[in-house]
Amino acid sequence: MEASGTSNMKFALNGCLIIGTLDGANVEIREEIGNQNFFLFGVQADDFTPDPRFEEAKQMIRSKTFGDFDYEPLLDSLEGNSGYDHGDYFLVGVDFPSYIEAQKEIDIAYKDRRRWNHNSILKQNQKRRVDVET
Repeated sequence: MEASGTSNMKFALNGCLIIGTLDGANVEIREEIGNQNFFLFGVQADDFTPDPRFEEAKQMIRSKTFGDFDYEPLLDSLEGNSGYDHGDYFLVGVDFPSYIEAQKEIDIAYKDRRRWNHNSILKQNQKRRVDVET
């Protein structure tokens, strides 16, 4: 249950663009690296509508599309039968629709090689130079 912010800090220090929810250390990371380098997903309030794509993804897992591995413990944790404090504790289903949208933004950004390189290399180096000079 390591906080994603811990890993995201390491990624950001190495020039990676980040995808994440707005919680924990991600709030400060986003402020430091800039909104253009942080692909935000996840509900911002208590506004959840079940998304049929989430059910479709679970059905794909059950159909062995991703191999013969036993995914039942994962699926049980998403459907409320087991896992940490039960019932999709980490809100995977709630955040799924905005995660799909964030992935679309990432695909667009990644195809723009100049933008991607600028944001992951030049922007980070400029920030570090400013921090060192001040």
